[in-house]
Amino acid sequence: MSELRILSSSHCEIQNKCPEFKGKSAFLPAAAGIGVNAAANALPMNEEEGKKPAMQLTSVVTPFTDENLRLLAQIGVTHVTIRYPGRGLDRLEATKAQVESCGLQIAAIEGYLPIENIKLGNEHFDAEIEEMRELLSNMQTVSIPYVCYNFMAGTDWVRTKLDAHERGGALVTGFDIDQAEQAVSLSETTREKTATTITADELWMNLERFLTELVPVAEACGVTLAMHPDDPPLDSFMGKARIMNSVEGFERLVQLVPSPANAICFCQGTFAEMGVDIPATIQRLGSHIKYVHFRDIQGNRERFVETFHDNGPTDMYAAVKAYQQIGFTGPIRPDHVPQLVGEEAGEPGYTMLGRLHAFGYLQGLIEAVQKNRNT
Repeated sequence: MSELRILSSSHCEIQNKCPEFKGKSAFLPAAAGIGVNAAANALPMNEEEGKKPAMQLTSVVTPFTDENLRLLAQIGVTHVTIRYPGRGLDRLEATKAQVESCGLQIAAIEGYLPIENIKLGNEHFDAEIEEMRELLSNMQTVSIPYVCYNFMAGTDWVRTKLDAHERGGALVTGFDIDQAEQAVSLSETTREKTATTITADELWMNLERFLTELVPVAEACGVTLAMHPDDPPLDSFMGKARIMNSVEGFERLVQLVPSPANAICFCQGTFAEMGVDIPATIQRLGSHIKYVHFRDIQGNRERFVETFHDNGPTDMYAAVKAYQQIGFTGPIRPDHVPQLVGEEAGEPGYTMLGRLHAFGYLQGLIEAVQKNRNT
């Protein structure tokens, strides 16, 4: 099988105003039961308006410029995600100052995390654990409450097509298992990792070690670890098993090390690739969902294309309503947007014009759900 090509993708981080739980041992039952504590995500009531706060509009920023930050603030976005900038508190402090100068906050760090050797369980495991401990401590210092990570060993998220056509000729990404040898990994962190194989049992063992080492640190630092599903959620890809590929896998995840710091990033598009009912699955995973990627696809885990957020098969209104019903008030960000006219040279899924459209659509859905919350 041919070696994966690597395409750099600017996975930024997310910003969030969820209250910290530093010093608290847990707000979930000891058995980490699924969907039994929806109130855990809820913020205090807004005394002036007498209603519960809405979800926090959150965005990646590509390119990461003051102009784009101000643009997001102007359309009502309150938080952004940033990618891991490398070791050192000074880097986070500089990014925080830039973001806040434009009227926004950082909710989370997502992408380019130093965990590839942790996934593989090799001789560099301990060194990366130490770097992650340092990161969690720095996040506490600068008040970034979330880190979003995945456990796709050696490949990260992949696509076989970067220029499929959507409405009006807009460009979207797609995947076809029959063309797997031409797959493109949209992450630089998986470079030079393509030759190693790993089994599902080995991945589960490495994940449990990762959580056992880092969840207590995350709890002490007031940071939540939010696991992103495998994309696509196949059983294996290029000789490497995948384990975050089913709802049952996520139920197992939160029970490995029960804690409010061990949570789920609910990527709607990836769960849609699994073929599950999205609103029902939101209800099922309940308060374990701490961070949301809002997107849609047409197809299944072996063959799919991404869609405009308003042009896929998922009932997006029902999804937003389900978030409201479980008490979710955390960061929600439109993900993998189409490339519109003039953006053909941009990063697939991460250009700005399509993101503006997605936010308008999402804001309308949130308002509609809020106004009809008693119906």
